[in-house]
Amino acid sequence: MSPLALVTGATSGIGRAFAERLAADGYDLIVVGRDTARLDTFAAGHPGHDVETVTADLSTDAGIDRVAGLAAERPLDLLVNNAGVAHYMPLADLPAARARELLGVKVIAPTMISRAAVGPMVARGGGAVVNVAGMIAFSGPAPAAAGPPRAVYGGSLAHLVAFSQLLATEVADAGVRVQVLCPGVVATEFHTRQGLDLSAVPRMSPEDVVAAGLRGLELGEVVCAPGVEDAGLLRSAAEAGLAAFAGQSTELATRYRRVPAG
Repeated sequence: MSPLALVTGATSGIGRAFAERLAADGYDLIVVGRDTARLDTFAAGHPGHDVETVTADLSTDAGIDRVAGLAAERPLDLLVNNAGVAHYMPLADLPAARARELLGVKVIAPTMISRAAVGPMVARGGGAVVNVAGMIAFSGPAPAAAGPPRAVYGGSLAHLVAFSQLLATEVADAGVRVQVLCPGVVATEFHTRQGLDLSAVPRMSPEDVVAAGLRGLELGEVVCAPGVEDAGLLRSAAEAGLAAFAGQSTELATRYRRVPAG
């Protein structure tokens, strides 16, 4: 019996590359996206595989519930939460509808779909979840000049990092693997849809991102950064966060205490 994978955002970019690679590796697939025509084209292009197409908008409760239901019902070996939208702009300028869409797709959807999939995976004693985020998740301390304003987008990716790290510890003993995949700039339609021309910017291919993610699962990496050569940087970032967490006290830190006048 072939392994089964569910991939969201499977109609282009990293999601499409995941679907192509997994099909080549012998997986049956549930491919999820908003564009029915593209999903049907993918299925038609893989006649020797069991490909189920699901048209769903993961910015909506109905779309999330539909895909979460499939994740709970089907014996998934791999879940890839890849769907995404960008909406780069300052928070003060970000329309409320776009903020809700972004949070729905990058925070609520992967959380609820993972929740639906993980219980059955734990019961079966195996499976894997890959949450696609990005290196922008680590850019919070960067100065304004480092990139376009994107507080909500960056914050949503940072959520995926912490969520994946904590979930990995919850399910490790049950044989379930969790990874957050954090590429840098990738050659996809993602930036084009924002009206950004990055054709002159060096970019990683979606296929290389997928290769890194799957190899990272084999290596047991929870945080997979395809473009970071020195893995020690990721370990140092994790250790610094844990050191701050461990350094807390119930006593007010000295720097916050007012010095009496006189």
